[in-house]
Amino acid sequence: MAGRAHAAVAAHRYSPAPLQGVDRHGVEEEAPMLDHVIRGATVVDGTGAPARTADVGIRDGRIAAIGSVTEESRTSEDAAGLVLAPGFVDPHTHYDAQLFWDPYATPSLNHGVTTVAAGNCGFTLAPLNPARPEDADYTRRMMSKVEGMSLVALEEGAPWSWHSFGEYLDALEGRIAVNAGFMVGHCALRRYVMGPEAVGGQPSAEQLARIVRLLHEAMDAGAWGFSTTQSSTHSDGDGRPVASRHARPEELLALSRAVGEHEGTQIEAIVAGCLDRFSDAEIDLLAEMSATAGRPLNWNVLTVDAAVPQRVPRQLSASERARKAGGRVVALTMPILTPMNMSLGTFCALNLIPGWGEILGLPVPERIGRLRDADVRAEMLRRADSEEAGVFRRLTNFGRYVIGDTYSAANEGLTGRVVRDIAAERGLDPFACLVEICAHDDLRTVLWPMPTDNDPASWALRAETWQHEDVLLGGSDAGAHLDRMCGAPYTTRFLGDCLRGRKLVGLERAVRMLTDDPARLFGLRERGRIQEGFHADLVLFDPERIDAGKATLVHDLPGDGPRLDSKAIGVRAVWVNGVATIRDDVVTGAVPGRVLRSGRDTRTVSTT
Repeated sequence: MAGRAHAAVAAHRYSPAPLQGVDRHGVEEEAPMLDHVIRGATVVDGTGAPARTADVGIRDGRIAAIGSVTEESRTSEDAAGLVLAPGFVDPHTHYDAQLFWDPYATPSLNHGVTTVAAGNCGFTLAPLNPARPEDADYTRRMMSKVEGMSLVALEEGAPWSWHSFGEYLDALEGRIAVNAGFMVGHCALRRYVMGPEAVGGQPSAEQLARIVRLLHEAMDAGAWGFSTTQSSTHSDGDGRPVASRHARPEELLALSRAVGEHEGTQIEAIVAGCLDRFSDAEIDLLAEMSATAGRPLNWNVLTVDAAVPQRVPRQLSASERARKAGGRVVALTMPILTPMNMSLGTFCALNLIPGWGEILGLPVPERIGRLRDADVRAEMLRRADSEEAGVFRRLTNFGRYVIGDTYSAANEGLTGRVVRDIAAERGLDPFACLVEICAHDDLRTVLWPMPTDNDPASWALRAETWQHEDVLLGGSDAGAHLDRMCGAPYTTRFLGDCLRGRKLVGLERAVRMLTDDPARLFGLRERGRIQEGFHADLVLFDPERIDAGKATLVHDLPGDGPRLDSKAIGVRAVWVNGVATIRDDVVTGAVPGRVLRSGRDTRTVSTT
């Protein structure tokens, strides 16, 4: 269990209170008692309406009263000067495995996230074919490679006791502190039916029918829909393109058609152009998948950079094309610059630059030798600056990198320094200087790339892009790339920026963008707003302090593996289904979260 989640897991139950009124014999019944009242908060309800001061009463996991609450309550607290908002909804996570050893989905829950969407990018832990127990090992190695999860944590932290997707959902039911919904991944569906032939092969007509039937079974059990990837960056544990990358359009459309036969479902899809700019064929495919399903399709992630002004209109043309075809394509975009760390010694985003993976995948001594070769570096830089590198071009201004942790006497005193300055002192070009620093540490040196799009023009373009009807905040990847990036705190960092930083968006709209907007996209029933009768998913925070702490490396995964963590600043409390789960950045031990199942917990969202 994660280090910040060591409190005992104890379900927090309230005995039901009797209803107020008069029974059929004319005898007055006992007045109801609220479970908890939050008094005098500045309520920002998620709809975009102006903030107002009010009390909020909770009973049986739901919001029972808003205004001047005079009913008795078991407990209450003074929230004067604090903001009470709906719990945040993160539309793109990979908590599929972490929830087994960390029911609190840290650090997302600490930062006010009460509902997470997982099972994205075509990658899920279920279904698993019972006739091939080795498929579980294949899945673990794939998740370790493609989503940067600790292989040891995957092996030791999850029970792997399921075969069907429904059994996977059941394994989480009643033991999580957040609400979680899951897409079913295309790679798992293909692997279940086709076995090893899923990578590289095409399904027969009978196999495709079985894949579609398996998807139906998963959605019958509560899967939110279907996720897939055709991204060139997604490879399995053997270094081969993952199974869904081999699917042809007719297969994707057959699965999309199945999604449209179930209530409250969605599609999430990744294609190569998500990283930079879509091709015409990708735009047509995304639009046709959504229109065929009659369901929204979301993709991740829209990168906004004023230095590439043509990217945003190109990417949003997919949404325009989809609307004309009767579908809806929604782009996810992050409202912050996500902290990342990198290394020449372990797999990271640098490996995804065309031509770099084959060098950075060599054994360390050979890798150092190649990196010290000036001709090799020149070719690497040429490929990195080419059109084919797409969004990864942003990572190759090595003079802007900051040196993080070092591990040798030769690098003593370099932590925190900018590579450009060190290179100037040594008379080297920045990339050669960076290679020499890393070589002294046997490539273990931690590198912090400084963003190139932290300029006023890029922030102005972001504010403009957020106004588009088919753009949604999100894309944290929380639960994945654990020691390389920390996107989970985007909620608190964004609010802090809106209140005390750039102030690109007002508080009421910022809260709506984090709550009601994603709740409506996913069709969440009675979530995303502070409204009587809605589930009491709530965040109480100090507007003068709300923010996210610096991302730091901690070793708290099963097997003591590393991950980046970030403290929540100014979050007083978080409630999930009416039960306090966080108090002052510490988990309470309660696990009131629910596995949200399509149809029961989500309604169908129109594409028009």
